[in-house]
Amino acid sequence: MSENSKFRFIDLFAGIGGFHLAMHKLGGQCVFASEIDEYARQTYKANFEKINPELFENNLFNKDIRTITPKDLPDFDILCAGFPCQPFSQAGYKRGFDDNHNSERGNLFFNIAEILEVKRPKAFFLENVRGIINHDNGNTLKTIRNILETELGYSFYCKVIQACDYGLPQLRPRAFIVGFRDEDFLKGFNFPPAIPLKFTMSDVWQGKCSRDIGFTIRVGGRGSSIDDRRNWDNYEVDGELKRLSYIEAKKMQGFPDDFEFPVTPTQAIKQLGNSVAVCAVEAVGKSILEHLKHLIPKKTALKTTKNKGEWTELLVFIKLLFDKQLFLADENLNPSNNFFKINKVTTHNLDLEFLLSNLSRIIIKNKKDKTERVINICELINTETINLLVSKIKTASQTFEIPEFNIIQDTLGFNIIKGGNSNQKADILLDIENSFIQKENEGFGIKSYLGSKPTLLNASGNTNFIFKINGLKKSQIDEINSIDTQIKIKDRINRIEELGGKFEYIGAEKETMEFNLKMVDTEMPQIIGQILLHFYKDRVSSLAEITEKLLAKTINTDHKILLINKIKNLLVSILLGFFAGSKWDGSYQSKGTIIMKNNGNCVGFHIIELEKLKNYLFKNIKLDTPSSTRHRFGQLYLEKNGELYFKLNLQLRF
Repeated sequence: MSENSKFRFIDLFAGIGGFHLAMHKLGGQCVFASEIDEYARQTYKANFEKINPELFENNLFNKDIRTITPKDLPDFDILCAGFPCQPFSQAGYKRGFDDNHNSERGNLFFNIAEILEVKRPKAFFLENVRGIINHDNGNTLKTIRNILETELGYSFYCKVIQACDYGLPQLRPRAFIVGFRDEDFLKGFNFPPAIPLKFTMSDVWQGKCSRDIGFTIRVGGRGSSIDDRRNWDNYEVDGELKRLSYIEAKKMQGFPDDFEFPVTPTQAIKQLGNSVAVCAVEAVGKSILEHLKHLIPKKTALKTTKNKGEWTELLVFIKLLFDKQLFLADENLNPSNNFFKINKVTTHNLDLEFLLSNLSRIIIKNKKDKTERVINICELINTETINLLVSKIKTASQTFEIPEFNIIQDTLGFNIIKGGNSNQKADILLDIENSFIQKENEGFGIKSYLGSKPTLLNASGNTNFIFKINGLKKSQIDEINSIDTQIKIKDRINRIEELGGKFEYIGAEKETMEFNLKMVDTEMPQIIGQILLHFYKDRVSSLAEITEKLLAKTINTDHKILLINKIKNLLVSILLGFFAGSKWDGSYQSKGTIIMKNNGNCVGFHIIELEKLKNYLFKNIKLDTPSSTRHRFGQLYLEKNGELYFKLNLQLRF
């Protein structure tokens, strides 16, 4: 990041804008904010509408982070979030990730993780109470670190900082968590050194106070006497007892004198108690920006280690070069007599074209530098080579190297297919022909059985579906959520029904997913609701078997045919058409799929034989249970409207 460049940040769980103030002062532009509390939203808007009108004019001040589709967010450099602290606070019930008593506030960290995963900003800057460090014997922070560091590939720094470390006369110990996308092994971020107090509590009160550094400002509630160890709002000033108001609290938190509170004094001090210490955020934010100047973006295309999926895509690519044909399959993946002759294979970025002939001669055209090379594919690849690569991929785990592939990739001139772009249905482009069709740059996806079973639809917040629970008492939340068996979601559902609760389907958690399902069929969201309840209640994973259960009481043959066809249409739409996190226009982005079987042979499906593809998917797709904590489902939660809800997640696997 250059010296004078204006960085962009988003402000999640924004409160009244402590992060916004600090990062704006450092030269940042807030391009998106989210805050659910209506009174805090009023204060936020009153103070930032003039300096950042685009945020409010362009509907970029979100009310509920759970409704965010990460892909739709503006691009940004730093994610800032003082995510809900009550689940980890000494003053709360310390339920942690299991706190579902107020709009799922305990598990909203996972929304942050999803945004980081999709948008890949340069850095994140999180704040929470210090209780998060030791919560659940350290397991909560361990989970957070594992997701940020291991799953998402960011570095991780954590330190408990007090407001008085950076000039403010208040204790307020808080955990600050910082991470960077492009550090790799060159890790060297340092939190800024402490500085002297800028002013004392006597300056805050404008009179002689018995304390230089004040107590941590709390959210409010009944005060205690000045001699009580729980006292937080009483001070001795000029020999008199005075109670803290929002006027003093504003100074202790580092907010400027002209910061407005268009709410009651009670709401104002509550908002300040929930806010961040502005000067502490500014000091750490400045160090983050300094550190970003020295980081070099990763060059993912040059990496020598890859996962099974990436190696398989490369293997499919060279196998097509070698075979020069692709047999179409039946619903059992047996090759038929129908096949495509392959005339050209093109990489994802369209820079390299591989023109095939009837002989082993291949012309490699580099459209970028206008050069051509000729290779003999049989001198580079043979059946033995392919079998060796298949064996290596099948037996390895996680990310790994295949030294035998080095000479192949050096000769071909590339070593990765997608180039890190997972938001595309077509992994490879082919020029194909047979006696019926001739197509250029026809997109095909790639699925492999060399490793674990491939997924059709990956779990995320985009694949959550909401049910309202009627007839259950709010006091029974903890009883239900404490069920922790190996089949806990099934047992929780059964217990809800035993206690008289009834599931009322509401819809997809994200509007984008609801839209896409209705593009397939207007009844599809309701069908998914029924499928999910059957899957989690009955522990039957086969989609075909679940469909049979749905149709068990139906004697109308037309209805059976319609339902099965709707589900088949959904499966092929997911495979070739839409992503859960992007609105779909109804077209197929890919025109077919190449399947690498367990023995290393490839077969394909194409829309010219769409019915075979539909039958294959319907016969082979199963529902799967992802991590309920990671994807925020499978627990009762109480919304602000006083109603109980329960979410289930849709993940589809071959």
